[in-house]
Amino acid sequence: VSAEVDVAAMQTRIAALGAPYNAGDFDAGRRAFAQCRSCHTANQGGGNRVGPNLYGVFGREIGTAEGFAYSQAVQDADFTWDPAQLDHWLENPQTFLPGNRMAFAGVRDETQRRDLIAYLLVTTSE
Repeated sequence: VSAEVDVAAMQTRIAALGAPYNAGDFDAGRRAFAQCRSCHTANQGGGNRVGPNLYGVFGREIGTAEGFAYSQAVQDADFTWDPAQLDHWLENPQTFLPGNRMAFAGVRDETQRRDLIAYLLVTTSE
């Protein structure tokens, strides 16, 4: 998301989400995503890095981002990403799906995860 993003418009989009994400804070979510940027892009057409591009992640089957080489654990998993799945993943990726290659300890703070997921909900889809 560019620096010229209309924060008020994005916050309005967040307010229209289902609970608990409708209480999310766009700016706080953007700040939380800074932890993710070294490994993930989230813009349409963005490339994969150490982790897959996150644009369009919600509603996508796990392990299907084009051009990304997934761990066997992810290849063997069978679910579609939704906010609840991502919340559990982000809380502790290794506990959620043992054997995945995401070398990130997780986001322990529930409010920070809510803000991050709300941010992704409004920035990674049309």
